[in-house]
Amino acid sequence: MSVTKSRLIQLPKAELHLHIEGTLEPELVFKLARRNGVELPYRDESDLSQQYAFENLQSFLNLYYECMAVLRTREDFADLARSYFAKAKEQGVRHVEMFFDPQAHVSRGVDFDEVVEGLHQAIGEAWTEHGISGGLILSFLRDEPLETAQDVWSKAKERPERFVAVGLDSAEVGFPPGPFAPIFAEARALGLRAVAHAGEEGPPSYINGALDALKVDRIDHGIRAMEDPELVRRLVRDAVPLTVCPLSNVRLGCVQDLADHGLLAMLDEGLIVTVNSDDPAYFGGYVGDNFVAVDSALGLDDATAAQLARNSIRAAFAPTDRKQALLELIDQWEGAA
Repeated sequence: MSVTKSRLIQLPKAELHLHIEGTLEPELVFKLARRNGVELPYRDESDLSQQYAFENLQSFLNLYYECMAVLRTREDFADLARSYFAKAKEQGVRHVEMFFDPQAHVSRGVDFDEVVEGLHQAIGEAWTEHGISGGLILSFLRDEPLETAQDVWSKAKERPERFVAVGLDSAEVGFPPGPFAPIFAEARALGLRAVAHAGEEGPPSYINGALDALKVDRIDHGIRAMEDPELVRRLVRDAVPLTVCPLSNVRLGCVQDLADHGLLAMLDEGLIVTVNSDDPAYFGGYVGDNFVAVDSALGLDDATAAQLARNSIRAAFAPTDRKQALLELIDQWEGAA
């Protein structure tokens, strides 16, 4: 039997595929624009919202980077994350590992430390105010010159304790993961974990490339793995989690209709699937909303919803005791049915 909307929203869960810049709602865009004297090419919030119809990943990225121009100071980044955490609490999120894209900020003249310290401040506040634990994943833009990633990494590796992992994102097609192998090797040597976007718009070979060249612990998206049975067997054998983003997949045209999404088939194959929101301000919903949408389109019973939530906790880079506490909360949720 399908789970009620309110129960799905309340289900304790981790969010592992969340671009903090992708939580920039129109209201906050205009607030920060006024604060920083940034002129926007839109009349108002409604006019901006009407731009949120995307043909593909690149059309989304164009607007994504345009709105990002309002983020200038440490306080801007802290406010951005604070706004997300307030919504995350309402969506049942108990732990989050958020991506951020430093290249997109330092290229605009924003100081690297302003970005990191603003986000780090908000993560500390989230634990105190909301009981949400979390960490930062420093993501490299795969479609920018490798030298710009190396410049950012030269700053980041001086303070590895600020991050839980490194990642790889942005436009996928035509930008395989291999060139980033040296940076990822350095990060792993410093004790950081590794993740990478692969198999969203790009082919299954990019997933193998992320596993082989970057030695990643998780694959972000990974929905095209289903096109390669041998790759599916590899992911199952090696217990590699996939951070799937259902509403994002539809909004970017990777899946034509949520009813056609392969999420449940992926679970049936034994893949460690998690549900996430990606860029919720742009893609129509936060993580709890994604659970509700999947239930509406595909149907989720209590056991499957709990499995997805447990997958998210087990795939997290949180301390063991924190993960155990969150798994116990999911047991309580399931037992209260």
